[in-house]
Amino acid sequence: MFSSVEGPQKPLTPKAEATKARIREAAMASFIERGYPDTTIRLIAKEAGVSVGNAYYYFPSKEHLVQELYEQVQHDHARAARPRLDGITGLTERLRVFFETGLATIGSYRRVAPGFLSAMVSPDSPINPLSAESSSARELTVGLLRETVHGATHRLPADIAERLPDALFPAYLALILRWTYDESPEQAKTTRLLDTGLKLFAVALPFLRMPGVRGVTRDLLDQIADVQP
Repeated sequence: MFSSVEGPQKPLTPKAEATKARIREAAMASFIERGYPDTTIRLIAKEAGVSVGNAYYYFPSKEHLVQELYEQVQHDHARAARPRLDGITGLTERLRVFFETGLATIGSYRRVAPGFLSAMVSPDSPINPLSAESSSARELTVGLLRETVHGATHRLPADIAERLPDALFPAYLALILRWTYDESPEQAKTTRLLDTGLKLFAVALPFLRMPGVRGVTRDLLDQIADVQP
């Protein structure tokens, strides 16, 4: 098991930060041009203008590069979402902000997304978003979902509200998957899917306090969240 923090532990100098950024940018360019499977650390090092050993010092494997990218995307997502969440109290409206800013944040990676998917779909792939190796990035996303849910004014039962963020994470991945393969203008089909899902969620909210519905919903949320390790 690894995480993106297993590289150099000492604070990096400005020169080292610039080198690391150059390696990261070369990797993304290669992922887009060649695809994930055909990109190697040796190629990345050559295009970044550094030695192979230097590249390995900052990123011990190609997967470490991807994990760092995952975490950077989640930090960017949070920075985009929090100002828009400020002042919004409705749960459905706050969830819309979460999903819309998430898709907007990954927009610049759309060209490379299909290439990543072929490497991500295997359950034992270290870059699978549900893998143990991806736990740091996943926790950032679920943490933002918790902010989104718990910052809302709603009448959800406490046990439902507590379970909702973990269950929404797989739903978010499914939305990204739809967006990745959505060739409609400006991914309009993905937007329509999100709109419909949020409308259904809003309609269901008042019923979640009913004892029978509450119990079934709690079990369903637990089962959805159980896809995570």
